[in-house]
This record gives sequence, structure tokens and C-alpha cells, in this order.
Amino acid sequence: MSFESSPTDLFDKNYVCNLENNKKEAYLDYRVLVLKKKKNDSAVRDAYLEIASEYYYINKSKKSLEVSLKALELSKLASDSVRMAKSSYFVGDCYENTQKDSAYYYYLRAEKIYHKIHDNDNVARMLFNKGYVLFYDGNYIESTVEISKALQYLKKSKDYELIYSCNTLMGNCLEKLVKYNQALKYHRMALEVVGKMKITDKAHVNNYNVSSIINVCNLHDLEGEYDKSIKMLTPLVTEDLKKKWPKLYANVLSNLAYSKMKSKDYKNVSSMLFESLKIVDSIGLEPDILYKKIRIGEYYLSQKDTVQSIKILVEANRLAVKLKSSNEILTTLRLLYKIDKKKNLYYTNEYIKLSDSINAIQKNAHDKYSRIEYETSRIEDENKILTKRNFYILITSFVLILGLLIIILFRYLKYKNQEMRFFKKEQLANEVIYQLLTDQQEKINTAREDEKTKIAKELHDGIMNKIYSVRMNLGFFNSQNNAEIIEKRRYYIIELQNIENEIRTVSHGLSHSSFLEHSDFNILLMALIENQKEITETKFNYLDNDGIEWRSIQIIYKINLYRIIQEAILNVNKYANAKSCEVKISKKKNNILKLTITDDGVGFDVRSRKAGIGLSNMRDRVNSLNGKFTVISKTNEGTRIEVTINLHTQGRQGLF
Repeated sequence: MSFESSPTDLFDKNYVCNLENNKKEAYLDYRVLVLKKKKNDSAVRDAYLEIASEYYYINKSKKSLEVSLKALELSKLASDSVRMAKSSYFVGDCYENTQKDSAYYYYLRAEKIYHKIHDNDNVARMLFNKGYVLFYDGNYIESTVEISKALQYLKKSKDYELIYSCNTLMGNCLEKLVKYNQALKYHRMALEVVGKMKITDKAHVNNYNVSSIINVCNLHDLEGEYDKSIKMLTPLVTEDLKKKWPKLYANVLSNLAYSKMKSKDYKNVSSMLFESLKIVDSIGLEPDILYKKIRIGEYYLSQKDTVQSIKILVEANRLAVKLKSSNEILTTLRLLYKIDKKKNLYYTNEYIKLSDSINAIQKNAHDKYSRIEYETSRIEDENKILTKRNFYILITSFVLILGLLIIILFRYLKYKNQEMRFFKKEQLANEVIYQLLTDQQEKINTAREDEKTKIAKELHDGIMNKIYSVRMNLGFFNSQNNAEIIEKRRYYIIELQNIENEIRTVSHGLSHSSFLEHSDFNILLMALIENQKEITETKFNYLDNDGIEWRSIQIIYKINLYRIIQEAILNVNKYANAKSCEVKISKKKNNILKLTITDDGVGFDVRSRKAGIGLSNMRDRVNSLNGKFTVISKTNEGTRIEVTINLHTQGRQGLF
């Protein structure tokens, strides 16, 4: 194949751009052979770097690496700092997807050279690249450190694309560290930077804009603010985006479907999810296929179709294992062990093993990158010393020996100090753990004693007194046999049935705690209300809120809410003489849960009447959850009980 039409002897970028893809590689190979015969000057080194870049863009990473290393070798021979830095940068790019530690090493070398020549924008770019490597190795804290340094260098920069990338990566790191408010701040700053970009291709600006909106909406979803996500994503679903950026369109569609699903709006969710999967499948983007399948598995789960949910999640798990995507493997295992009751133990064990393995890998990765930083710095220091060896041989030898002794002494003292600090920290940690265990046991014992006292009061003050009264009266009437006495006996037999129901209520209360964890809380409450039809004439009505995800609420809240409702119903039956009673639970903003119990009974004067054991028990339960308990009642005007709980906070151990 001849390339004589090329207008230059070294490399012509415009000529390459006009070549068909299948001819580009051959042309680049030819130019590399030509360059090998040329003298090492700046033009030749620039040509090598241009060729390495073109190889990279046509996904010929191996050839790009070879040419980049050649450019680095020639730049070292010529002491060309600018091109040494650029060559190291290109080598790092070639290693980024295969050998992350090597990529980190070359980015670090490039950073140090750019720092010496005061090229702040490129120093920031290398810091960003290091942060990018750390992020995808799970070192989120170290990644934020590198990105923070990069943003410091970019304070006066006009490189808005790099500033945008730094803010976006910082937001992603903070999201992984569960600092959602701070993550949202950086994603919004990235959106602001998009408006400052002066890119001739407006489609690229739109690409950045849509990507940032998706990031912001992910955070809204994590915070449970699905309506905000739906509002922001809906306008992005356009045919123009689908035509120009199908991958981005698929992500928008999938995220919108997920937000609608989580907000219980299932209209078109299925078709949206499968359309997004079809798009990424046609492109061959396996990571995106994986995310879409996980979403579809969650959708089937929301529709109670466990068979399809298990099937799609098993496929997603296999793909995650193939891609070595640890986070997605954990996600699929977590969903599967909740759904697949037959293989629950298997998925649980797999989840625990993988989680432990990831923690170990991340710790080793942290040590690995720290070691690269240290070794690079050490090599640089050694090179500085060697350059002066011929001039200060005697003085240097003396200084080195003295310095070595000082370093050994310093390191020894430092080691002893660290050992002492570690020992003290370990002692302190053991004391704290012991104190925490002691406090927890004391809280549990207190809760048990409170519950025993309550049960004793119920049995002694209520049920035992009634049994004693009935026994005495029946004994008195046993010796007489007229019609009036027979009627009174019937009355006391009915009273015995009421006592039996009261004992059953107490018994049910004792057994409910154990199965609250494994039952649908809404169904339990409806069953409690429904059971009142058998033992009282008061008409009870329960208003549930479908928006409450009871599975995500801690068991301590559900147990205490159940006990409060149970106690209130008992009080209504015993004292209120009410025709109707309404029990309502609603969820407000900021994870506030509100319970109201309203009856139209005889009521009482809250100010003059001392609270009974029932109200005291309810108040204690609410206080144990750091909640607010209010009783509103007047004589002959009914009673209203209000309980407000913040699901983010939980004070001392709640009562059972």
C-alpha cells in the first residue's frame, strides 16, 4: 500500500482524518517506520506523540503504548521536559484500563514534570487522572484528595471542560461516600461550568448538560426525592437526543423509569426499561446492559413477579461477574438473597465473602498507590544526590553517613512513638467497646423490666379485679334460682367472655414483636383493626399510606407504633364509649412519620385528670424514639392522640 500522497515526510493530521478507518492503521504503521530513520529532534518527537494519539483513538492501545514509550525514550535523551511529561501522560492513558497501578505511576511522573515547568493546567489534569484511577479502584477518599488539589490549580484556569470533569468526579466520589448534600453541590457546580464552555459543537455541550442532570437526579433518587428526578428527566427524553447520543438517551430513559417506579407510578415503566436495554444491547455496551438488567429486576420485584425478577437478576449477576464489577455483584446478590427463599443462604454467604474480599483489595490498593508515591519521590531524591556526586564526594559521604544515623534514630523513635500511640488507642477502643456493650445491656434490661411492669399492672389492676368481682357475684347467686338471678348470671357469664377477650388481647400483644420483622406491617395493622369487630361495637377505621416503605423502616419503630395503636384501641374499648374511631398513619417531608388516633367518645379533661397507665405507656414509647406525644380531649367531645416521629433519629433503646 502506498502513501506517497501524504503531504509531509513525518505526519499530517488532516490527511489521517480524511482516511477511512480501515486504512488509518496501515498509514500510522508506515509513518512509524519512516520516523525510525529520522534524527531525534522536536518535530520527530511531536510526530511520535501525534501517531500515539491516533492509535489510541482507533482503539489500538498496544501500538499506542509502544509509540508513546518510544517518544518518552527520545524525550529523555534530549532532556525535553515538555515532551517527557506528555509522553508519560500518554503512557498512563494506555495503561488506564489494564494496569491501573502503572497508569497511576506515569500520571505521577507527568505531574511532577509539569509542576517543575509551571504548567498548572496540566498539573491539574494529571491530578484528575490520578483521582480517576483511584475512584475506579474504590479509593474514594484518596480520589477526593487528588481532585481537591486539581481544583486548587484550576482556580484561575479557563479550561472549563477539565473543571467540569473535576467537579463531576468529586460529586461521584462524595456520592459513594454517602455525602449526598456535598455531592449535589459539586454536580450543580459542574452544571454551572457547562454554561461557560465555548465549544463550537453545541451537541457536546448538551452531552455534558444531560450527563450532569443524570448525576443530580441520581442523588435525588438516593434521597427519595423521586418527583424532582422525574421533573428534571422528562424534558430530556427527545428524539434528537436518541438520534445523536443513543447511549445517553438510554441512560435518561432508564433513570426516568426507575424514578417513576420508586414513586409508585408504573405507567410505561416496563416499556421504558426494555427500550433502554435494547438500545445499549444494540451498541454492545455491557456495563450499561448490566445496570439496565438490575433495574428491570427491581421492576419485576415491585410488581411481585418474583420468578421473572430472580431470572433477570441471575443474568445480571453473571454479567457482573464477567465484567468484574464488584459493586453490581454485591447489588445483585443483596437483591437475590431477599427474593429467592430457596437459595437465601447461598446468596448471603456469597455476599459476605465478596464484601470481605473487596475490603481487602481496597486496603491493598491504598497501600499500593501510597507506595508508588513514596518510591517515585525516593527515586527523584536519589537522582538529585547522584548528579552532585562528582563534585562533593567526600562531603556527601560524610553527610550521608551522618544523615543515615539520624534517619535510623528518628525512624526508631518514630516507630516507638507510633507503637505507644497505637497501644493507647487500642486500650481506649477496648474501654469504649466495653462501655457500649454495658450500656446496651442495661438498656435492654430496663426495657424488659418496663414491659414486665406493664403486663403485671394489666393483669393485676384490670383482669384480676374483674375475675374476683365475677367470682364473688356468681358465688352469691349460686344459692338462688329465680328468673332475675338467672338473668344476672347470664350477665356475668358475658362479662367472663369479655375478660377472656381482654386476656387474648394482652397475649397477642406479647407475641406480635417476634413476627413484626417478617410480616407486612400494613397487613398487621389492618388485622388488628379488623379483629375489633369481634369484641366491641365501636367502628374502627384504618387509613393506610401506600407511600410508606415499611420494609426500609427499622423494626424498633414498627414495634412501638404497633404497641401504641394497640394500647389506644384498648383504652377506646374500655373507657371511650365511642361510636367510631379512626387510626391514620402518614409520612411527611424529611422522613417525619405522623400517627393520629381520633374517637368520638365521652372524652375527658386533660388538665384535671391524671394520666392513666395506658397513656403513660404510650408516652414512654414515644419518648424512647425521641418523638412527640400529644393528647387533645374535652369532656363529651371525643379524644385525639397525635404521635410524631423522625425516622432519622432514635434515642435510647425503644420499649418492646
